[in-house]
Amino acid sequence: MNRPDNSRHLIKAAQQRAALTRSKAVQALRTLHADGRPVTFDAVAKYARVSRSWLYTQPDLRAEIEHLRQIQAAAEPTPESRSQRASEASLRQRLEAANDRIRRLNDENQRLRQQLAHALGQRRRESVVPTRRKHPESITVPRE
Repeated sequence: MNRPDNSRHLIKAAQQRAALTRSKAVQALRTLHADGRPVTFDAVAKYARVSRSWLYTQPDLRAEIEHLRQIQAAAEPTPESRSQRASEASLRQRLEAANDRIRRLNDENQRLRQQLAHALGQRRRESVVPTRRKHPESITVPRE
């Protein structure tokens, strides 16, 4: 008895799965771009729940991701732009504030160490109970 050829069902299921995967990737591209989030292969793959390697094998999706990355990179202000740079006076002020904080923390650490040493010394003194020693004459040595 021959089995019926069910390959058309497998082919149809594979085509549906491929179409669904592609639509998820396209939707991820659109959503990430619309939200202003970085469009990268990793971000699209995670959002769409597809593999990065699959994205690289899709020429149209790959081209779109690279295109959107270029657009975003051109739109982002560079950290080197003059309006974003901190002035020398501002940097000096921040450095002085950091140094003051370090000084205060060092002083506090030193004070706490001294308090701890004092407390441990006092605890040690309180736990030591003086014991009476017997004089050597009063010790009896058993005779044989």
